[in-house]
Amino acid sequence: MNIMIIGAKGQLGTALQSALAQHHLILLDLPELDITDRMAVETAVSHHDPELVINTAAYTNVDGCARDPQLAYKVNGLGTQNIALACQKQGAALCHISTNEVFSGDNPNGYEEWMPPDPINAYGRSKTAAEHHVQNILNNFYIVRLAWLFAPGGRNFIHAILNRARETGQVRVVTDEIGNPTYVKDLAEAITQLVETGQYGVYHFTNSGSCSRWGFANEILRLAGLDEAVNTPILSSEFKRPSTPPPYGALQNIAGAAIGITLRPWQEALAEYMEL
Repeated sequence: MNIMIIGAKGQLGTALQSALAQHHLILLDLPELDITDRMAVETAVSHHDPELVINTAAYTNVDGCARDPQLAYKVNGLGTQNIALACQKQGAALCHISTNEVFSGDNPNGYEEWMPPDPINAYGRSKTAAEHHVQNILNNFYIVRLAWLFAPGGRNFIHAILNRARETGQVRVVTDEIGNPTYVKDLAEAITQLVETGQYGVYHFTNSGSCSRWGFANEILRLAGLDEAVNTPILSSEFKRPSTPPPYGALQNIAGAAIGITLRPWQEALAEYMEL
């Protein structure tokens, strides 16, 4: 298959290059392609004529989105609209990457794929807009929602916990934010399986199981041999930040499991990641 990956330099884009190595890949990212430039996106899709476009490009700094909602919508909303319109014109399918933050997080049982989005922050609103554009413009699309992504290199929650624990011997982590830690390698493999099925629709791909941020940090410290570090549980109200995450943001994989696509428990994935 001829597959274009937009956002190819990012964590997921990089992992997808390995997972999709058996296909012909067209790799695009900034500065070569700015998804907010409609004509540039249309020209790129027309020139390369992919059968499938995977859009991993996004403005994912949730606090930055809260400070500048217009920029969030420009990149995440209108940028995705540009990609969807180019796919429509060229006859290409689209796999769009979304987030658990399209939900309000007021459901302790978590969220199934068909539940209506109800975002509570600017990042979630911009990603919800992106989903609407994809669904309104295209017939052949996959929307893949993820949560709490971690990947080798760069900065993430795991690095922050380990750095703080090693520097100070203690961390303070919220107990009232629930989600699904998700290893980028497992996510990329699940997406690869999905796009080879032709089963279009909305999917939740996270490592199985859920936990609080505090519980996630405890497992990180245990695997790193930092059991002596003090992990103090706090409430999110004690941790001031511009954006408000969904309190119960756990996703349930119903649609993927129905076609045989599941991800291993997050504890197993984290253990493998920690061995890198």
